[in-house]
Amino acid sequence: MLTLDLTNAPRLHDLVAGVKAELRPLTTALMVATRSDPAVEAVPEEASDEERAVAFAKALARRAVLAREGVGDADGNEIEPSAAAIDALLDIWPIFETFQLTYFSKGLLLEQEKTVSVSSPNGPSAGAINAVNPA
Repeated sequence: MLTLDLTNAPRLHDLVAGVKAELRPLTTALMVATRSDPAVEAVPEEASDEERAVAFAKALARRAVLAREGVGDADGNEIEPSAAAIDALLDIWPIFETFQLTYFSKGLLLEQEKTVSVSSPNGPSAGAINAVNPA
């Protein structure tokens, strides 16, 4: 059963020990806006899937992060979640991986649930198989 959260309120996510981020809900509007983000559209066609994933994750995080805890500058002062700071945060592998698994992937799980079986090809007998050998 799909459980709907009708409050649509931001949630606090633990990224790594001592680092938390308050993130907007992963909505259709957020995903559509991220797909048309200039940084995502600027990824060259010949880019690898990994390069595309990083560009998309950073664009998504720039839109989703409302606040953070436990992130500071070189002097240990807390810094605001600017676009550059969010990109730098996602350049840290454990944080990128946690963001992907706990935030982004949860939305994709709904997509996977739809693809349990594949539709038959079009036409009245296109998906049929021979059940009897010819005489």
